[in-house]
Order: sequence, then C-alpha cells, then structure tokens
Amino acid sequence: MLPPPDTPQTTADPGAAAANTPLDRFRVWWDGLPGNVRGSVWLFAGGLVFAVMGALIKYVGQSLPVVEILFLRTIFVIVVMSPAIIRGFPAVFRTERLSLHLTRVGLSAVAMVTGFTALVQLPLAEATAISFSRTLFTTLLAVVVLHEIVGWRRWTATAVGFLGVLVVVRPSPEGMNEYALLALVSAMFVAMVMITIRMLSQTERPATIIAYQSVFLAVILAGPAWYFWVWPTWEELALTAVIGGVMSVAQFVNIKAYSNGEAAAIAPVEYVRLLASAGLGYMMFSEVPTIYTVIGAVIIIGSTLYTVRRNAMKKQPTAPSPPDVDP
Repeated sequence: MLPPPDTPQTTADPGAAAANTPLDRFRVWWDGLPGNVRGSVWLFAGGLVFAVMGALIKYVGQSLPVVEILFLRTIFVIVVMSPAIIRGFPAVFRTERLSLHLTRVGLSAVAMVTGFTALVQLPLAEATAISFSRTLFTTLLAVVVLHEIVGWRRWTATAVGFLGVLVVVRPSPEGMNEYALLALVSAMFVAMVMITIRMLSQTERPATIIAYQSVFLAVILAGPAWYFWVWPTWEELALTAVIGGVMSVAQFVNIKAYSNGEAAAIAPVEYVRLLASAGLGYMMFSEVPTIYTVIGAVIIIGSTLYTVRRNAMKKQPTAPSPPDVDP
C-alpha cells in the first residue's frame, strides 16, 4: 500500500502572513517613496493641521482672553508630558545654560501672546501671511547673533520679503493696524526663539528644552491668566484641550516632514497653510482676503523660498518651520 501523499502544512509563517496585510503593504509602498515625496506629504498634512489650529484659536478667542487660552493649553501639554518629566526628574532639568532657557521661554511667551492675539483679531489669511516673515527675521538675526555670512542675493530676497510685508500691512500716514503690527512682532520673536533653539540644541537634550518650555511658560502665564480670567464653558475647555492636542500633532508632523525630506525641496509645500487658512476664514468667519493680502503673500512666499534655497546651497542651517510651530 502506497503511503499517503504529503499533506500541506496547516500552520503558516506568521511573518509572511503579516506582510500581506493592507497596513504592511502600505508601509512597503510608503518606504519605497523618495524621501522628498514623503516629506512633502507630511508637510502638506502639517499645513492643514496648523490652519485648523489657527481657526480654533480664533474661534475660542472670541470669548476667552488669549492669555487664558495659552495658559490652559500649556497646562494640557504639561499633563500629557508629565509621565516623561517625572521619569526623567531631576536629570531632565539639569543644565548649565539656565539663563538661555529662561530667555527662550520669555521670548516664546511674547511670540505666542502677540501671535494668538493677531490670529483672533485679523483675518486668518492676513495673519498667516505675515507670520511667514519669520524666515526673513531669522536671516537678520543669524547675522547679528550667530555671525553667519549672508551674501547680497539673500539680503535682496530679505528686503523684497519685507516689501511684501508692507503690502499686507499697508501702513499709512494715519498709522497702521495695531493687530498687523502684533503679527509682525510675533514673527520677529519667533525668529528669536529659533535662534535660541539653535544655540541650545548644541548642548541640551530635546527633553530638557521641552521641559523648561512647558513648566516655566505656565509659570509666566499664570499671573496674566488669573488677572483676565473668564470661566470657560465645558465646550470652550474642550476646544482649548483640542488646541493643545492639535498643536502637538502639528509639531510631530513638521518634525517628520523635515526628517524625511530636504528643507529646500519640501518647503514650498508649507504654504498650503495660507490657502487652507483662507478657506477656513471664509467658511467659519466669512472672511474674504483682500488683493493686498494676496499680492503681499506672493511676495513674502517667493522671497522666503529663495532664502531657504540659498541657505541649502550655502550648507547653512535653514530656518526651522514652525509656529508654527510652538515657539
């Protein structure tokens, strides 16, 4: 009698089975994309997230003071980060550059208070367009503080960029919109924050930078928040928590974008935030961008893109993105 034929194995290789799941097929496809493509996708998503965050800040800011929104948002961030801070305590606060940390926190407080106020009071597209001038301010500060060498081409691009800012702000003999001026001040202070981050990142761990930022920013904002305090409704409290979460997501997405792609190659995608902000401003607040905002934004974006490319060609660090980043 012939032996029975070999029966197929009934237990499949778990690894092979896992590789055939839709998620794993997507990962293989995603990893196969060029780095600049992946970075562009991440930055596109980041632009949309930042636009949503700006719209939420403007919405909540109609009923709550800006300093209160910032304070509550910082408290939510500390709650989320507390496990990591507790695990690393006290080493996470060990530093030999305490004065620079405190300087960075003070600059961040000014940048966020002025920037959030501008977002609440200005049309979203206008506030967003002015915020992009931070790269131009970073060029100026890199020369003064970091002693970087800037050629005539980048100086020309910087001057053209500030011309674009003037088109958006539209100063007149009677003065200028004080909230547009606040947006400009915010962009300048964000640039200062970026310079201090460059200096701190040479010796400090990211966890230490974030820990000092979160804890001491809450301390600085506590007094003004208490003075202007308005008891939030449950909806406003929930939206403020969402703002903190959205900002954390936006920062994560931005980091992923610039860790996957080259800054000079993917930077143009960031300006989807201006289009998204204009769209959200129209849908949520019935805002229509003026022709001055459109023309000025085009000039600012063009000069900023040129500056980023020149930075890459010179092998110098390009200005971090952000606001967006959380200053």
